[in-house]
Amino acid sequence: MARRYAGVVRRADLLAAGLTDHDIRAEVDRGVWHDAGRHTICVGTEQPQGEGLLWRAVWESGPRGFLDGPSALIAAGLAHWEEPLVHVSMPRNATVTDVPGVRHHHLRDIGLVIPVGLRRTRAQVAVIRAAEWATSDRAATTLVAMTVQQRLVAPGSVLERWSQTRRSRRRALLDTVIRDVCDGAHSINELDVVRACRRRGLPEPSRQQVRSISGGTVYLDLFWDDYDVHAEVQGAHHLWGLNGVDDAVRGNAVAVADRGVVSLQIPVLGWRLQPEVFLDQIDAALRGGGWAA
Repeated sequence: MARRYAGVVRRADLLAAGLTDHDIRAEVDRGVWHDAGRHTICVGTEQPQGEGLLWRAVWESGPRGFLDGPSALIAAGLAHWEEPLVHVSMPRNATVTDVPGVRHHHLRDIGLVIPVGLRRTRAQVAVIRAAEWATSDRAATTLVAMTVQQRLVAPGSVLERWSQTRRSRRRALLDTVIRDVCDGAHSINELDVVRACRRRGLPEPSRQQVRSISGGTVYLDLFWDDYDVHAEVQGAHHLWGLNGVDDAVRGNAVAVADRGVVSLQIPVLGWRLQPEVFLDQIDAALRGGGWAA
């Protein structure tokens, strides 16, 4: 039973299997098993680990609790994300005992849920709440991008859910990030960078310049001919599949063909978070190529 639940087991399941309270207490007193809450027993480890933490959070929170935000995404398969707390959403009128390492959110409407197994909110709900609860704008942006890129949710369902969201403390950021990630037609393009350069007082580049390379021709987003500076604007879709490989081939070909060219990459999500950083780099590259403000 414990192997099924990543090293933990529910006390009620042990009783249903024929053990008694005395049997369970005897194993705990011998140090073979360990209490991990009112309902949770650890078998083989002193504390829950990995997925066992999620099971404990669900069991200890009661039948009205659902994993939510980043914890629901992790339960759904989100890889390469570390979250220090387990997030559980409860109805507003629910009572719950504090559980170490668990943060309870009391909500008016929990939304779409998966009510069996590791009970959790559906990914289109969880990703928006994960972005809302994230500790920084960077973390919020990363969670949205990773969830869609790992195909845990259809982009259209995230857009639909976002359109129904009335309150958001990160409204301005998420309105652009969600559309960047889920709707390529909305994403920034080279015109956005050109306008920012104009406001900054930087020279305007030529757009969609054609360059001949050994393998044929490539189209460059932005090129400052007089200063040998090239920049590519990478939409969120550039991180999917083999698009990053194509970007690398194009950028390397330009560098090999003209070793004097400085080639810059401007990822759209990075631009949303820190446009001034990329404008500073463009500024520095232009000055290095001979431009004087």
